[in-house]
Amino acid sequence: MKRFTRSFVVFMVSGIWMAFGVPVYSQTPHSQTDIYTLGEVVVTGERDGVESIGTVREITAEDIRNKNARTLDEALELLPGLDIRTGTDGVPRVNLRGFRSRHVLLLIDGIPFNSTFDGQFDPSIIPVENIAKIKVSYGNHSVLYGQGGLGGVKNLITKKGKEGLHSTVSGEVGEEDRYLGRFSLSGARENLDFFVSGSASERDGYPLSDDFKATSQEDGDLRENSDRESKNLFANIGFDLNDKWKAGVIVNSLKGEFGKPPSTLKKSDDPLFAKNPKFIRVEDYEGLSAQASVSSDLPGPMDIRGWFFIDQFDEDENRYDDNNYNSMNNSGSYEKDTRTRIQGGTLQTIVDLENPGLFTLGLSAERQEFESEGIIVEAAGGGGGKGGGTTTRAFDNEWDVQVYTASIEYEFYKMNPFGLVLGYSHSWFNKENSGDDNEGGFLIGAHYDILENTRIRGSFARKIRFPSIRQLYEEDSGNPDLTAEKSYNYEIGIEQKLPGNSSIALTGFLVDAKDYIEKIVSADRFQNNDEYRFRGFELTAETHFWNKLMLRAGYTFLDTEDRSPGTEKEELQYRPEHKFTVEAKYDFAFALSAYMNIMYVADQYYYSGSTPLLKRELNDYALMNIKLDQALLKDRLHLYLGVDNLFDKDYEEAYAFPQAGRTVYGGVEFRLW
Repeated sequence: MKRFTRSFVVFMVSGIWMAFGVPVYSQTPHSQTDIYTLGEVVVTGERDGVESIGTVREITAEDIRNKNARTLDEALELLPGLDIRTGTDGVPRVNLRGFRSRHVLLLIDGIPFNSTFDGQFDPSIIPVENIAKIKVSYGNHSVLYGQGGLGGVKNLITKKGKEGLHSTVSGEVGEEDRYLGRFSLSGARENLDFFVSGSASERDGYPLSDDFKATSQEDGDLRENSDRESKNLFANIGFDLNDKWKAGVIVNSLKGEFGKPPSTLKKSDDPLFAKNPKFIRVEDYEGLSAQASVSSDLPGPMDIRGWFFIDQFDEDENRYDDNNYNSMNNSGSYEKDTRTRIQGGTLQTIVDLENPGLFTLGLSAERQEFESEGIIVEAAGGGGGKGGGTTTRAFDNEWDVQVYTASIEYEFYKMNPFGLVLGYSHSWFNKENSGDDNEGGFLIGAHYDILENTRIRGSFARKIRFPSIRQLYEEDSGNPDLTAEKSYNYEIGIEQKLPGNSSIALTGFLVDAKDYIEKIVSADRFQNNDEYRFRGFELTAETHFWNKLMLRAGYTFLDTEDRSPGTEKEELQYRPEHKFTVEAKYDFAFALSAYMNIMYVADQYYYSGSTPLLKRELNDYALMNIKLDQALLKDRLHLYLGVDNLFDKDYEEAYAFPQAGRTVYGGVEFRLW
């Protein structure tokens, strides 16, 4: 066992097994919180409407607790159709049905968290202690979400205080001096509720598998430059102004620093496929977001909802010469400070005419801003920064774009067993000094309950995404003439409820992506020329046949095809064809719960960095995680012990970027009141 505090393990194991003699208590902690819905774009459970005709999967706070997820990427990794890949930029990227993370909207209570620079997001800096549930809407989602979500939408819905006063504290330790502390405080009284949570974590890095073979750039044991530190604080407060009006305020703060592990190979080790390592550190990041919202149940059939938000993220990133991380003299090194900001608002009017159906009209506007300044070291007079020397250049960039969207959605849900959804949205994109653009999207879908417990559904949608600031304006590679990406999404599914609190579902999908924006290798510039096809199916099953046992399984098959003119590719790189997951949890009579999950990923390919392209296959891998949780003191105290990557599998999600080996951790959680 690698550098782990043995005394803590002994304490944890002893505490769990000594507890065999304690009285029986509930395995699920009493819920201290509710769900905050004031910022939710499409409110779940209000009606059997738009979310019944497409694929929407939810991860609950209990799911997060079962797998001991600490950050968003860990909470999401088992979902069918979803792939998380940590590659050259050292940040986990959440891909959905073949689309990259820039094609997936991330919302926290309706606040957009995609970067205004490249449209992506870093799920590893988003904590989960404040999340009541994660709602993932796949490609054929509501038009009310607007542009950007070709692959889908991930909506993080936070917790809300319940009557009384409640508080929880927890602490966790793990290998390589990993620490995590969390707290929450919540409550409600009369017409006011609140929820506050925070966390702080630190690690020296993550351990590599004992099977990892040392390279010229990585000697094994602790992964180079994989240290991380974070501090997070979240708060919301809700007001019932009267029996018709509600209001709420949210504030969220993120702060930390981390290293980006470099490639374990240099180009001379594998000239066709390897890239020279980059020695990059995020020396500091700070994020602050806020939202104010209001909703009203007006007289008659009309309701109104609206919110205003702002999200700002500052990051100081340095690229160094080598793995000493203390000099910037070579060509390509830089020091840059960036700031991204997005601000805007949404207004929705809901008109429920009952038998004729329900109409929702939405208006939204947002301004996306990006600022970057610093210095970069460049080659002087040729020679690649060696014989020709280098020069240092200062830069200071500032860009902004505006997006406006109008949408209307109709839901017909009163005529059981049939439901129908029609929607259209139109977005306008104002670019800086390069003209404007506008595009429309639509959604058509229906479901039919052919039997009491059997539902079939189908939908067709056109989705759009405008180019990011990076794709438009980045020095050397930007292209201000880019137009919107489009996707045509087809989906059909069947859902079957079974006896014994069980269910099974099969979903088939086909997506044609047009004008897909990628950087062309020959020109090193973003272009609109790519056409991709994604098709496949997802099979899920779940049972709670015995109250004490939960079993859940999922399988995803994804076939990708590059249909771009003149392409040399067959399958698209780093899109696994097969993903299989299993989860199981059993609650013993003596207040001990045991949880296990397995994930198997197979058949993903990658290409050489120059033409003519050559193809290789990444190794398949299977991971197993386990966790034991012992409840004491009538469920007020929990002791837990877990192991991630139990069999110490040496695996990669991108070539020459190995992931963590076996990791042991333990913790304690105490409910104060």
